[in-house]
Amino acid sequence: MNTAGDGGLDLIPFRGVRYVPERVGSLAAVTSPPYDVVVRPDGLLHLESADPHNIVRLILPQAGPAAAPQSRNDQAAATLRRWLAEGILALDAEPALYVYEQRGGDLLQRGLIGALRLSEPSEGVVLPHEDVMPHVVEERAGLMRTAAANLEPLLLTYRGNGRATGATAVIERTVQSAPLLATTTEDGFAHRLWAITDPAEQQRIQADLAAHQALIADGHHRWATYLRLRSEHSGPTPWDYGLVLLVDTARYPLRVRAIHRLLNRLPLDEALAAARAHFRVREIPGPLAHAMDELAEAASAGNAFLLAGGSEDTDTYHLLDLPDPALLDRTVPANRPQAWRTLDATVLHSTLLNHVWHIREDSPAEISYIHDTAATVAKARRDGGTAVLMHPVREEVVRELARQGVTMPRKSTSFGPKPATGLVLRTLTDLTD
Repeated sequence: MNTAGDGGLDLIPFRGVRYVPERVGSLAAVTSPPYDVVVRPDGLLHLESADPHNIVRLILPQAGPAAAPQSRNDQAAATLRRWLAEGILALDAEPALYVYEQRGGDLLQRGLIGALRLSEPSEGVVLPHEDVMPHVVEERAGLMRTAAANLEPLLLTYRGNGRATGATAVIERTVQSAPLLATTTEDGFAHRLWAITDPAEQQRIQADLAAHQALIADGHHRWATYLRLRSEHSGPTPWDYGLVLLVDTARYPLRVRAIHRLLNRLPLDEALAAARAHFRVREIPGPLAHAMDELAEAASAGNAFLLAGGSEDTDTYHLLDLPDPALLDRTVPANRPQAWRTLDATVLHSTLLNHVWHIREDSPAEISYIHDTAATVAKARRDGGTAVLMHPVREEVVRELARQGVTMPRKSTSFGPKPATGLVLRTLTDLTD
């Protein structure tokens, strides 16, 4: 239940923009992970070559290596308009809430895609749990403002009663019918989408969600962008709402994974030399799966990190744990709850990055945030940097800190599976003329 005020979640239907299957090679070939999961440049080039109409050309537009950001944004906006004019993308006939399903192995996730009324964290309706980087919000705002579109849904979670009632009942009735689309992406996940256009069913969903609050699972920068762009428009306007996927994790639990760090300019030997004065450092033989198991065991007892780098022909890792308590007392802010002070991400940013390695966490040149574990290691070994691999935080810790109004260090968690980008978009002005 929403405990923070009079209002809860306000999810409204919208006319989705979707690819016309007959005009593209395949739906799988035009989708992409969220913009911040694409590992550049490898993943970007792979997606661009998968299909000339891949959605990555909108969410990560490239206009030449020396192009200004606005040039890239203008290119994305022009591409979106052209694809609409050419019938590559088309606007659905009726406003809808969309049921979205993902299946992979033994994992099943179902949720609702709609336009959610924006709210400030102080209203207690949508709870952030991570800080954001201003330069990323600036970049996303430029793209979204120029394209006048929500190009990919955020992932939000709420806690229902675990039973097929309210919105969940509508979802599970809907999936008994034929979907609007079905595709399987190269990661093995099967995706299906349905449109709920019946006003009575939409009302059932809205009435149920009005009693809940949500946690931002993935998309803090895009939510901050939504809020920034709303402030630029006097309402009421379409900018008062943002595109989201809402998942009831009492019914469909998400996976929580870590987001790793790549220290672009810090060689592994220098990182280890500086860390040895303050942490226990142990060499762990590969393969990577074994080293991550060692990290999990160490993290169960306290703060721990796994470092990788060196040459591409090595398969050795280094485990950092048992940090110097006196150093933690000096470097970790004391004005936060104990659960925050003992997070691995807190110790990494407050102690290792700021005081041991002297790395600016807001500098893209010095630090990158990568979701894929193997990709982080491979880039560190290829480019001469240091991969810092993290162990994930439990969802209940994330949710409890968010309820207290305490944000975690940026890029602390990765909830998944994330929605595929490109299955449904939302335009904020009439781009079809």
